[in-house]
Amino acid sequence: MISIKSAFMVLLLSQSLNYAIAQTYPTKTITLVTPFPAGGSTDSISRLIAINLTKTLGQTVVVDNRAGAGGNIGCDVVAKAPADGYTLLLTSSSTHSIGAAFAKKVPFNYDTDFTPIIHVATAPHVFLVTKKIPVNNLKEFIDYAKTHPNDLNFSSAGVGTIMHLTGEYFNASTGTTMMHIPYKGSGLSMPDLISGKIQVVFDSVISGLQHIQDGKLTAIAVTSRKRISSIPNVPTMMEIGAPYGLGNFVSEALWAMYGPKNLPPAIVKKINADVNQILMMPEIKQEFANMGATPGGGTPQEMFQMMLEDRNRWAKVIADQHIVAD
Repeated sequence: MISIKSAFMVLLLSQSLNYAIAQTYPTKTITLVTPFPAGGSTDSISRLIAINLTKTLGQTVVVDNRAGAGGNIGCDVVAKAPADGYTLLLTSSSTHSIGAAFAKKVPFNYDTDFTPIIHVATAPHVFLVTKKIPVNNLKEFIDYAKTHPNDLNFSSAGVGTIMHLTGEYFNASTGTTMMHIPYKGSGLSMPDLISGKIQVVFDSVISGLQHIQDGKLTAIAVTSRKRISSIPNVPTMMEIGAPYGLGNFVSEALWAMYGPKNLPPAIVKKINADVNQILMMPEIKQEFANMGATPGGGTPQEMFQMMLEDRNRWAKVIADQHIVAD
């Protein structure tokens, strides 16, 4: 049995080691793994954070795109990396929320093989409808969908993506029966949406903004808790959708930073503090706004709870709609 004195000495030693780590870290280049290809939203957010962390930490932070297997290749790299703070992960809810909700077999555990660090950003979707159908608001769309049950399709960037799940979430909430048409990327569906070949897409604000402003598509609603500054006249699902089963409808892409499991608390605290500081900078807020996103922030515990709640939401949709990922 460990004596009280021995336990106290272990605690003091642990605190001393954490203090020493905090004083010296980092001393070399940090690799920020993003598990998706270059050019996408996760890559853009990762590079924005990396550039500014390089300034605050005094060491270079490089982005390493390890795409493939729906983000699992990059996640696995970080899960198996040394817990020294020199290999970190910046990923979206596609992995630790939606990926985990599908409960697919992966070579790591989403909860126990990573150390939460911070929630980085949030971005909602905008409900876009072709001009080829006679609807201008949410009520008109739901009425039209229910009287034309076999006529409406919605597109996504692929089976199991957040765009796909958002459409199925809408079906489940409202009792509509839109059919899902997967594309290889969200941008590829836009010409078909404008022409009326498909009728609906739940896409990022930045992807749809120009088409909304040009009058080529109708923005029915946004899937956030609050209206979005770039399209302030477009209501949220929640504020007008309660009579149609949408009173709690939220669908937002989340981005978060993780380290390998057992990352020293001193390193977690340092990175969390620096990223929180970065996210408060006016120029960073503007950069996120340009991407249709808002900065995150907060504690590792808050981030973990946010991802867990998001995972539970999508797990219910997946189960209720009998969705099987590719």
